[in-house]
Amino acid sequence: MNSNTEDSSREVLAFKLGQEEYAIDILAVQEIRGYEPVTRIANAPDFIKGVVNLRGVIVPIVDMRIKFALSNSTYDSTTVVIVLNLGKQTVGMVVDSVSDVTNLAAEQIRPAPDMGSALSADYLTGLGTVDERMLILIDIVRLMSSVELLGHPEKQIA
Repeated sequence: MNSNTEDSSREVLAFKLGQEEYAIDILAVQEIRGYEPVTRIANAPDFIKGVVNLRGVIVPIVDMRIKFALSNSTYDSTTVVIVLNLGKQTVGMVVDSVSDVTNLAAEQIRPAPDMGSALSADYLTGLGTVDERMLILIDIVRLMSSVELLGHPEKQIA
């Protein structure tokens, strides 16, 4: 029995923010929805757009363009919310568009350089190459657990 076949590849969801393409582990994704207006929360950090009621669950919505200090978002027909299931917490992240789900073999993944960017190397798991595309791989669980959701430390993702 060869157990390396599963360990040697990762299934990821690729999405765009501006000109860059990012990817997260598909297992963290609960669903993908079109962007809809949110209910603003007073005194929430700028990157928290607000909350939505998703089948009885209040879900904070994080604008990833603001989180990554990119230019202001324009919400259009391709703007989507990726709803993440992060254990005890459900959170939505607004991205420009979703590209596809792809399998990355171990040899397609390179270590991420530390470039001192808004996206700390703590949250980068590597760079994936698929044909001519470069995917910035994000540890979305670690990134979202660092987000102070709704301005209350006790509401942080465990």
